[in-house]
Amino acid sequence: MTTDQKRSGRGTLTKVLGLGLAGVGVAHFTSPNLFEPITKSAFPRRTRQHIYTNGGIETALGLGLISGRTRNAAIVGAIGYLAYLGGNAVRNNR
Repeated sequence: MTTDQKRSGRGTLTKVLGLGLAGVGVAHFTSPNLFEPITKSAFPRRTRQHIYTNGGIETALGLGLISGRTRNAAIVGAIGYLAYLGGNAVRNNR
């Protein structure tokens, strides 16, 4: 396998992951009740607002992963988003 083939495979995988993440983000708006139990532990107050906010963030990050131009920024954003979610979950479950 050549280096170009490896890069192409990684790009395809990242695009598929990006589409999946964007799809889950959109699902926050179309089926917010699915995310209520998960979100409530990290965001016990104004849970529905946070469901929509998280959906918007996940949609944007997913779309960012699809394009090579925005992929690095989306990866950095995803790391920050995971830290934000984890921090809220820990803080609200003490």
